[in-house]
Amino acid sequence: MKKYELMYIVNANLDEEARTALIERMHAVLTDNGATIDKVDEWGLRDFAYEINHMKKGYYLVVTFTSDSKAIDEFKRLALINRDIVRHMIVSLD
Repeated sequence: MKKYELMYIVNANLDEEARTALIERMHAVLTDNGATIDKVDEWGLRDFAYEINHMKKGYYLVVTFTSDSKAIDEFKRLALINRDIVRHMIVSLD
């Protein structure tokens, strides 16, 4: 199992309750597929450098976790389907 860092941006137009539920659901995708979450940094609401899908702001999160490829593949699949996740990026920390 390897260490990874995941950054993803949640739609800023969600209210706090919906945003919290989405974050918990996406973290559960990782843990349900064998990952262990080491650290979660919520950067909060930030301005984009340019408009993305007619949005100018997003809620940023950075997650450090240990996993194999199964959890990563499932997170990517669900992040692409979910319209409330604006962007995501996963990098290896080796």
